[in-house]
Amino acid sequence: MSEPRVFFYVQHLLGIGHLARASRIASALAAHRFDVTVVTGGSSVPGFPGPDVKSLALPPLFADSAGFSGLVDQHGNSADDDYLARRRDLLLEAFHTTQADVVIIEAFPFGRRQMRFELMPLLEAIERSRPRPLLLTSVRDILQERMKPGRDQETVSLINKHFGHVLVHGDPSFVALQDTFPLSEEISNKIIYTGLVAGPSPDNPSDVFDVVVSAGGGAVGTELIRSALYAARNSNFSGAWCLIAGPNMPETDFAALTAEAPDNVSLFRFRRDFPSLLKGAELSLSQAGYNTVCDILRAQCRSILVPFTAGGETEQSVRATRLEALGLAIALPENGLNGDILSEAIRAAMEQPKPPSHRLNLDGAERTAEILRNLLER
Repeated sequence: MSEPRVFFYVQHLLGIGHLARASRIASALAAHRFDVTVVTGGSSVPGFPGPDVKSLALPPLFADSAGFSGLVDQHGNSADDDYLARRRDLLLEAFHTTQADVVIIEAFPFGRRQMRFELMPLLEAIERSRPRPLLLTSVRDILQERMKPGRDQETVSLINKHFGHVLVHGDPSFVALQDTFPLSEEISNKIIYTGLVAGPSPDNPSDVFDVVVSAGGGAVGTELIRSALYAARNSNFSGAWCLIAGPNMPETDFAALTAEAPDNVSLFRFRRDFPSLLKGAELSLSQAGYNTVCDILRAQCRSILVPFTAGGETEQSVRATRLEALGLAIALPENGLNGDILSEAIRAAMEQPKPPSHRLNLDGAERTAEILRNLLER
């Protein structure tokens, strides 16, 4: 059998979590002898997608605020109709050129409604294709709560009309889809759980830090990093600190934080060896994004989580609360966070033993490759 062709669409608008998870899945597919083309549409991030897959970068789009209320180009200008039409045409051209056996669309239709201008034409092109490729949606385990009436029903309608399966990258013993998507019963025959998409067990770190602080993509992590700097200067714990600000933190903020850093703090934009750093650390301090939490669970590191909640976001709060209930993390609210509160949480965390072993399935990337192979062989 020739290598099945996979066309994998992923759009990250603010952080880099969606791209990182999709890249892990794409690399696992490539290792299982799939011919993978990853189509991206956000900022360029070093190392993603990996060198083992083909990739196409559409003209980039970004959320114009943490509330995802609009789309802007790389210069911060509102994306006009011509810009969006050029993206749509490039996407459709790539789809037809690839002649995919499988199309995976990350998040949509559960999220990424802003991208309907190009994704609805893609769905129509898939329906017209002969032979028609298998169409799957790829979603994380915890979905954003939808406030507008009718959105969930619209999602169900699109799933039932166009999609063969819903790949849920989670462990249902931790969070099941019905916990955050109330109409999941209407698509239950299409849901397949893959397990959490964590990276492999990390190597031993080349650099060892006692505390590793990370702000994800960095677009919204400035206050977390600033509070960590205060704690590094003023807490009783005086070990070595590694602060990873993220590639999307504004340059003026990064420069100001670098100037404030004491001698025991090293500040970085990005560390590709982040999972290894966690393995050698006494404590992780971070937001509660999907990929960061997967890395923490793999490393079995003490953890303080400060979930991102701006713009009505609920996903990270659900994850942090559930991990705290399992004794795997300490959760702090984002609102009102300051250096004193963080210092006290660090003291409490360091007085506790490392978290207990867990049985959560972290092999979602490998499992996804196996699922796709089985679906094609049917």
